[in-house]
Amino acid sequence: MNTRPGWGIFWMVITGVLFVGVTALVKTIGTRLPAPQAAFLRYALGLVLLVPALPVIRRAPYSPRLWAVFGARGAVHTVGVALWFYAMARIPLADVTAMNFLSPIYVTIGAALFLGERLALRRLLAVILALIGALIILRPGLREVGPGHMAMVLTAICFGASYLLAKLASNEVSPVVVVGMLSVTATIGLAPLAAMDWVTPTALELFILFGVAALATAGHYTMTLAFQAAPLAVTQPMTFLQLVWAVLLGALVFGEGVDPYVVLGGLVIVASVSFITWREAILKRRAITPTSLETKL
Repeated sequence: MNTRPGWGIFWMVITGVLFVGVTALVKTIGTRLPAPQAAFLRYALGLVLLVPALPVIRRAPYSPRLWAVFGARGAVHTVGVALWFYAMARIPLADVTAMNFLSPIYVTIGAALFLGERLALRRLLAVILALIGALIILRPGLREVGPGHMAMVLTAICFGASYLLAKLASNEVSPVVVVGMLSVTATIGLAPLAAMDWVTPTALELFILFGVAALATAGHYTMTLAFQAAPLAVTQPMTFLQLVWAVLLGALVFGEGVDPYVVLGGLVIVASVSFITWREAILKRRAITPTSLETKL
């Protein structure tokens, strides 16, 4: 395959900007809407974007095992996205972005525990380094670790589990079906949670949440373009720029301070994930560890 590193980097930068746009839009909603309801509306409104893919989704060969995988993924993603919306309204953009970088590390651990992946010494050390990066961000005992931070820890775990289940499903059906079924199952899973504490949304809130769905869809598309243009070893380090955009946006638009420990911790985590990805490329392994962008909502 002909690689175009320049285009790969370009599309990955655009992807990071789009996903920071997602977090910024969610941030503007605040806490008026309960987190499960905001998450439900994001997925329900996003179903409109699936209409062109309906023929492919309907023709897919669904087996009982595949339904179980889709159901399990929908369940863990439902929890993860509700927690993400909760955290988004309560902690700085940079904290959310940096802690989401942990999802690929949880994927690596999960692949070793449940898929029989070999966790060699270098990969194990990289995982430990990433967890140290998380401690740098959280600094327990030196700063207040609130419910928003704990929600993001659980979010990263849920998104990591969701990615592993998506990997299993992708062995049987196309990526279009995997993405489409996530939207359907997450909408179904979030519906009862949203109904428990429903607040009538304003037209502006609905418009913003549709914008969240549109930017997230566009981000996944440009990420695919990046992966087609260049290998992960090239595009992976570019994910750190997402933290740069989040820090700038938080400081300039939302009046959030710049925490150098969050930036340092995020850099440590991204460096760890990038090293694992580079090793997979060098050893010509089947890539298991995703970029942090692949575990987005």
